[in-house]
Amino acid sequence: MKTAASLEDLIESLRCLPGVGPRSAQRMAYHLLQRDHAGAQRLAKSLAYALQHIRHCEKCNNFTEEIVCELCRSQRRDAALLCVVEMPADLLMMEQAHCYKGMYFVLMGRLSPLDGVGPREIHLDRLLKRTQDGLVREVVLATNFTVEGEATAHYIGELLHEKGIKITRIARGLPVGGELEHVDSGTLAQAVLERREI
Repeated sequence: MKTAASLEDLIESLRCLPGVGPRSAQRMAYHLLQRDHAGAQRLAKSLAYALQHIRHCEKCNNFTEEIVCELCRSQRRDAALLCVVEMPADLLMMEQAHCYKGMYFVLMGRLSPLDGVGPREIHLDRLLKRTQDGLVREVVLATNFTVEGEATAHYIGELLHEKGIKITRIARGLPVGGELEHVDSGTLAQAVLERREI
């Protein structure tokens, strides 16, 4: 039996989501059409609105509906500190930790030459311009500790070092509440290397 063209198109469209294969996309499409018309309409309306109204903040590159986002307009943030993260989800995690009160720059990715992601694709020109605004005194590199994240941090560090800006990197080590016997050797070795005086 041949599937309707519009249903095939819906299933194929759902496959653009990360981690969604053909079977998952098919289940989602059938669910929305059979059990949740209101949810499907809300999803379509929200997606159309977001595509039309959400843009990148001119200062931090995060998603916003304004030219400059609320966080960048805040007078309570330390404009001398600029934390560089890979994705908006990383910014949210930093904010939920309540450990940082500076500004941000969201790369929207990380360097990955094999995937065709270079400095232009992660907006390094905009980051460089942001660090030259006369306010930024320290850049905190908070990219992930993956091969690509480390390469990105190293590249940015080298780029900004030439400009005379203080560059720091978030530390690695043991999780809070973690027990040594349950930690992998790489994490333990890094914690020992990055130990600090008390």
